[in-house]
Amino acid sequence: MDFSFTRAQVLARDMARSFAQAELAPYAQQWDEQARFPAEAIAKMGPLGFMGMCIPREYGGSALDGVSYVLVIEELASVCASTAIIVSVHNSVGAYPIYLMGSDEQKTKYLPDLATGRKLGAFALTEPNVGSDPASIETSARSDGGFFILNGTKTFITSAGTSDTVIVMASTDRAQRGRGISAFIVEKSFPGITVGTHENKLGIRASDTCELIFENCRVPRANLLGPEGAGLRAALNALGFGRVGVAAQAIGVARCAMEAAVHYSRERNQFGKPIGSFQAIQWMIADMATEIEAARLLTLRAAKLKDEGRPFATEGSMAKLFASETAMRTATKAVQIHGGYGCMKDYVVERCFRDAKVIEIYEGTSEIQRLIISGSVIKK
Repeated sequence: MDFSFTRAQVLARDMARSFAQAELAPYAQQWDEQARFPAEAIAKMGPLGFMGMCIPREYGGSALDGVSYVLVIEELASVCASTAIIVSVHNSVGAYPIYLMGSDEQKTKYLPDLATGRKLGAFALTEPNVGSDPASIETSARSDGGFFILNGTKTFITSAGTSDTVIVMASTDRAQRGRGISAFIVEKSFPGITVGTHENKLGIRASDTCELIFENCRVPRANLLGPEGAGLRAALNALGFGRVGVAAQAIGVARCAMEAAVHYSRERNQFGKPIGSFQAIQWMIADMATEIEAARLLTLRAAKLKDEGRPFATEGSMAKLFASETAMRTATKAVQIHGGYGCMKDYVVERCFRDAKVIEIYEGTSEIQRLIISGSVIKK
């Protein structure tokens, strides 16, 4: 297996690294403390091609492959996990499903603005009473001539308050459960949409996470994404790709925590020597480095399978599971190495710890990933 990167992949990674250091690093801590959406930084990423990484050039995208995509997300997340998830969600579940399932008219209408970053995309599946069981969604879509009438509430929606378009999952035939779910491209300007509660989160605080409330929202029939009843398949396909991006985000957070711990272990002296000279610290750092590299290889493997047009759902779940739990373990060790200072908000490991916990939960909890993986293994 060839583990080397192409020139284009290295260029994308290095561009993201430079951007993160120049445009994210000076502000990431402040954004987190204020729960402030990084609008200026997001606007600057459009011209760099980071908002249309998976979209062909004919629609304004940069047509990067999946490996480049995860390299970019890792670099952004190593500085600001909130910015990374905004970009990841926009690319993987906000825009990409339109390219995969949209009509020519839908692609022409929506993709150029999304791919260039002029508009921001979001994805709405989760509801107050529905999380890990998407077939049970309660949001309904009733046919009414040339429109569908949407009613219901979505919750924990990334970029719900700042997005321009949202891919919404709604039931068009409740009796069919999963087979009766359809996907819609909903513009935030449509009447009948209200942005509800802005969640005050533990981590990933600069990413706005809100409710979306639909009250007799009239969506043109032309905005049905794919065939009626194909929404759950679209959602699962999108989430499969999204999990690869979240795995990359987790690696970035873990890397940030490890790098901070290594730096601290060199600077902090106890018993007349740097704490990094003690075996207890060295072994923690060894475990961090090993698990991060293993998580990265799992993630790159899933991305490579996608690029080759091969099934990657199980591998994406493996990457998301292992990378997110690696981020949590690494952040925990990094806080421990910092001692009391690790609990202080002046130190980046405190933010890494909070961000890592969130990553274990969204885009499918660790428990759901284990169900997907075990189901695949048992079926084989």
